[in-house]
Amino acid sequence: MAKVIILGSSNAIPTIESENTHMVIVGNDRTVLVDSVSNPIVRLEQAGLDFNNLTDVIVTHFHPDHASGVPLLLMDMWLMGRQKPLNIYGLHYTIDRLESLMGLYNWSAWPEFFPVVFYRLPTQEMTQVLDCPDFVIQASPVHHMIPNIGLRVDFSESQKVMAYSCDTEPCDEVVRLSAGVDVLIHEATGESPGHSSAEQAGTIASKAEVNKLYLIHYPTGRFAKGDLIAEASKTYQGDIQLAKDFMVLDF
Repeated sequence: MAKVIILGSSNAIPTIESENTHMVIVGNDRTVLVDSVSNPIVRLEQAGLDFNNLTDVIVTHFHPDHASGVPLLLMDMWLMGRQKPLNIYGLHYTIDRLESLMGLYNWSAWPEFFPVVFYRLPTQEMTQVLDCPDFVIQASPVHHMIPNIGLRVDFSESQKVMAYSCDTEPCDEVVRLSAGVDVLIHEATGESPGHSSAEQAGTIASKAEVNKLYLIHYPTGRFAKGDLIAEASKTYQGDIQLAKDFMVLDF
């Protein structure tokens, strides 16, 4: 059965208990990392996953709390003898900067490096990212401080659907992306430019008529404040939970 493992649930400031927000989508044939932060190899192992089974990486946007782990992921895979290709997807803005970053590390001179294929996604709603027997992944632009995408994942076997807002202000694109889904994972950083509050996330969930809302990318540790579930329940009457590190969502 396909599943999603939350590898981190915190906003841009992580804590010992909560890493920056990122997750992995696991199927029988493909394992897809959504954003890469901290030490990706260790995080995957903590989740009980073999890094060598990773087939794809989706980088939602080029902010450090979502993309900073990509160079370390690639280097560690190379040092540990990976031979299989790895696909990396993102908007033109994101992939251009990732390639420039790797160029600063002079990775073209690293001997016997495994194949890495970059896929530049258009800035269009419901762009297909990946179609495999376990799931279909689509991306739509969302409203952040820089170009960014949210994701919709249709799981073939269970016929369940999940959407992930990524970092965004409330916007109609997320409503359309998550329309009627079983699970919406929506950021709850707090109301500010490029971000949403838990109450605003609840409004999006209500408009999209989703079955369940998970709040993610929220302040943790000493920066945590308020009751986010209570806040979201002002505008959404369905099931609401806080996403937590290493939480497993079965699909």
